[in-house]
Amino acid sequence: MLHTIKKIGVLTSGGDSPGMNAGIRSVVRTCAFHNIECIGIYRGYEGMIEGDFKSMNARSVKGIINKGGTILKSARSKEFRTVEGRKKAHEQLVKAGINAFVVIGGDGSFTGAMIFSQEYNMPVMGIPGTIDNDIFGTTHTLGYDTALNTVVDVIDKIRDTASSHNRLFFVEVMGRDVGHIALNVGVGAGAEEILIPEEDLGLDRLLESLRRSKQSGKSSSIVVVAEGDKIGKSVFELKDYVEEHMTEYEVRVSVLGHMQRGGSPSCFDRVLASRMGVKAVESLITGKTNCMVGLKNDVMALTPLDQAIKGQSKINLELLRVSDIMSI
Repeated sequence: MLHTIKKIGVLTSGGDSPGMNAGIRSVVRTCAFHNIECIGIYRGYEGMIEGDFKSMNARSVKGIINKGGTILKSARSKEFRTVEGRKKAHEQLVKAGINAFVVIGGDGSFTGAMIFSQEYNMPVMGIPGTIDNDIFGTTHTLGYDTALNTVVDVIDKIRDTASSHNRLFFVEVMGRDVGHIALNVGVGAGAEEILIPEEDLGLDRLLESLRRSKQSGKSSSIVVVAEGDKIGKSVFELKDYVEEHMTEYEVRVSVLGHMQRGGSPSCFDRVLASRMGVKAVESLITGKTNCMVGLKNDVMALTPLDQAIKGQSKINLELLRVSDIMSI
C-alpha cells in the first residue's frame, strides 16, 4: 500500500469549524514528509465533482494554523448524493491521479465518503470537524474546544449586563441534537440553569429553579439553552413563559448563532488537528481505509466510518449534577 498511494486529496465539507485549517496543514505536511503528493479539493464534494483541485506543498499551508474557517472553502453538495454525481467525482479524481482522500467534516460528510469508497474502492479517512462534538469515536471534534472558549467569553460579558440590570438572560448556543456545548459552557460560565436535548427539564421545574435562585438572593440569572432543547418551541417562547409567570424579572434573549464557529482555534484544537492529520495520512499509507481518526484516552484511534456515523456521543451526566450543586 505504501507504493500504491501516490497522491492524496484533502477536502473540508459541511459546516466550518476552528481547527480545519490546522487539519489541512497537517495532512499536507504529513504527505510532504512521506513524499506523497497532496491535492487540495476546493468547496468539498461540489469541488470534487467539478475538478476544482490545486496541488499543495509544505509552503502552501504556511501561516494558517492560527486561522479560523477553511482555506479550501466548504459547501454542501446535493449532486454528490446521487449516483451520477459521485460518478462525475470519481472521474475527476482518476483524471487528476488522486487515489485516496481525507475528508474533514461531520457525519454527513463521512456518509458521503463511506458510500463513495464502497462504490469505487477508493481509500478514505475522516477527520471529525464540527463544533457540536456530536461524532461517536472521539472525545473531542475539531473546533469544539474553541467554541466552548468563545461562548464562555460571551456569557461572561452578558453576565455583566444581567447583574447591572437585575435581568434574566436566556443564551441560546448551538447543539441541535446534543448538549455538549450548553452543558460545558453552562458549568464553566456559572449558569443558573442549563437546558439540553438529552434532559427534559420541563417548564414547571424551570420556574421552580429560577424562583429558588431568586429566593437565595440572586438578582440576575443566566440560563444556557441548547438550540435542540425540547422544553419550548423556541427560546423566545421560553422568554414569554417566564415573563408571564415571573414578572419580577426583566427577561432577555441572546442567540449566539454562527459566531460560535468562527475565530482563531485554541491551542488544544491546533494540537488535536496536527495529531489527527498525521494519523489520517499515515493510516492510509499503511492500508487502512473507511475509518475516522479520533481522540480516545489522549491517544489517536481509528473508528470505522459506519460506527462513527451511527453511534451516539454521550454527554457527561456528572456535569449535570455539578451544575445543580454550583447553582445553589
